Amino acid sequence: MRPVIRHGVDPEQRAQAARLYWQAFGGKLGMVMGPEAKAMAFIERVMAPDHVISASDAAGALLGVIGYRTARGSFVGGRMSDLVAVYGRFGAWWRGHALGVLAEDLEPGTIAVDGLAVAEGARGAGVGAALVEALSAEAAMRGFARLRLEVIGENLRARALYDRLGFEVTARCESRVKALIFGYRSSLTMVRHL
Repeated sequence: MRPVIRHGVDPEQRAQAARLYWQAFGGKLGMVMGPEAKAMAFIERVMAPDHVISASDAAGALLGVIGYRTARGSFVGGRMSDLVAVYGRFGAWWRGHALGVLAEDLEPGTIAVDGLAVAEGARGAGVGAALVEALSAEAAMRGFARLRLEVIGENLRARALYDRLGFEVTARCESRVKALIFGYRSSLTMVRHL
């Protein structure tokens, strides 16, 4: 299967893209962003189609997405007003603080992956690698020198993909706070020079 790669997602694919993102990251974000219906509403609300590259099959079904973050925005970001709209004032307040634990600054010349998600039936078919390559090409064309991502230390399948694509581990992080809030303790920062 050779996916059709394009910048953005079609308006009719927004719900599919939100679902893929939640399937990939709901296990990590569920305690903070749940319940699922609210998480889906939030993700679909804040999704920035100009900060994502998508892969579809020939019939137009979404196979995967790779969101990214620059100084100008991110694929799934949002503001406090978005959290309030979905979760109410108190729910937004504590969720905003919890999500702040994940925030990291971008070094000049760096673009960051803001989530890579591939549909279950398309995994192992090269969709993830095609999306990483497309984002790398886009980043290089825009003048970025590095593509950075964070991967959970226990996610061996993702780590193997990134190793194969030329990413190098530049930092390791152990965090009890992340373990309490998100259910994982160790993460790796990996960088690919463009």
